[in-house]
Amino acid sequence: MSTTLKLILGDQLNCGHSWFARPRQDVVFVLMEVRQETDYVLHHAQKVIAIFAAMRDLARRLREAGHRVHYLSIDDPDNRQSLPANLDYLLAHYGADSFAWQAPDEWRLDQQLVAYAAGLDIATQMDDSEHFYTARHEAADFFEGRAAWVMEPFYRHMRKRHDVLVSETGSPTGGQWNFDHDNREAWPGVPWEPADSRPRHDHSALWQTIEAAGVRTFGVPQAGDFAWPLNRDEALQQLDSFVQHALPHFGRYQDAMSVRAWRLFHSLLSFAMNTKMLDPRTVVDRVVAAWRDGAVPLASAEGYIRQILGWREYVRGVYWYRMPVYGQLNMFGHTTALPHWFWSGDTRMRCVAAAIGQSLEHAHSHHINRLMVIGNFSLLAGLSPQELHQWYLGIYIDAFEWVELPNTLGMSQYADGGLLATKPYVSSAAYIDRMSDYCKGCHYQKKQRIGERACPYNALYWDFFLRNEKQLGSNHRLGMVYQQLRRMSDADRQALQEQAAATRANLAAL
Repeated sequence: MSTTLKLILGDQLNCGHSWFARPRQDVVFVLMEVRQETDYVLHHAQKVIAIFAAMRDLARRLREAGHRVHYLSIDDPDNRQSLPANLDYLLAHYGADSFAWQAPDEWRLDQQLVAYAAGLDIATQMDDSEHFYTARHEAADFFEGRAAWVMEPFYRHMRKRHDVLVSETGSPTGGQWNFDHDNREAWPGVPWEPADSRPRHDHSALWQTIEAAGVRTFGVPQAGDFAWPLNRDEALQQLDSFVQHALPHFGRYQDAMSVRAWRLFHSLLSFAMNTKMLDPRTVVDRVVAAWRDGAVPLASAEGYIRQILGWREYVRGVYWYRMPVYGQLNMFGHTTALPHWFWSGDTRMRCVAAAIGQSLEHAHSHHINRLMVIGNFSLLAGLSPQELHQWYLGIYIDAFEWVELPNTLGMSQYADGGLLATKPYVSSAAYIDRMSDYCKGCHYQKKQRIGERACPYNALYWDFFLRNEKQLGSNHRLGMVYQQLRRMSDADRQALQEQAAATRANLAAL
């Protein structure tokens, strides 16, 4: 009997894929835990645990459904610890005469598997992952001939194409496409964030296996009280809880930050979606239904849908169009290494300590902490965008390169020179104070620009624009910034630059 080996990667945990429509005795599904994937960057402990646990759960369910499954655990003596070596072993073990895999979402894996398949003398085939709204090339096709890849027209195109919050004539529900101006409030402390109702698991034995295998990680494992979903059923429970309890307030407070509530009204569904155990269409349809039922305001529904139907698909299109060159872009030539407190949270900057501390404890922090606290500081201080990319890719449980790399190098660090964002997303302490409670009780003084207790963001902010006027001075969105700089005296500008230089020279002590 002929045998086909079908590879399932750790972020391809879609139990509804057509591959699994019916059991076939001529197909063997392969899942593998390999050091190749645990070691290419330093990962958060919860990320390794979550992916391995979810892979094991899918393998169990496939077996129970009658499928043939070969699972290589991290401590399996037959595990060669790389995709090619394990595939060589398994193809020979089963005498397979064909090999199939689902299209990877990371460029390095795509290249590796295409090259591997090209070297085989059996039939090979790459199938679609059946997850995204768009194919890899669709965003590039949409933007062909346009001067800039601005997300908004792509988002509107997606809304119309998929009939999401649009009328029969194609106009936006509520008379406007974007409700951003309604979604920028600081959280006053009420309503309180909903209870964390995610199912808990004890993965202590799995964590011991991972440690014993020599896998290096960082962050808090929380293996005995693990909150991330194992499968689609648990992800759907999480979706229902979010829509019922958090989505009504999501839009209004989606940019808010607080030391008192790390989740606030965010869904935490990105891990389930990015591992494909949860389909984005399911999420969007559920949110639209909640709005139609009058359970959530339109601004919340639209704001959340924009992140999935708009930004998520758009960023993926940028990634596949720009790779592999995109990963090396560094417009400002920043090369400073990340300070030690990126791995400990041990800094006197209360906002950074909170954002990194949440990330280390939960393997997650929401987008404004990532962009306007951690990323903001990194860009102002001149940290290496490539090092920062590796840190983001490792620490966040939802971080896979196709979505993380453009967000880090493009949106956060402006290392692509504006291919993704129309201006650098930087701010002084004023923005952080307006959107959070981080500045209260901080060692540094939010309104001071100069002096030992001056908030580091302030001088770094003005110095960033002074240092990079050649690249940024003609940006129409930054006209106000450069007007303010021109109104400053020479002495004030020099003092800001000296303060910033001292800060950058002493990052470890902040």
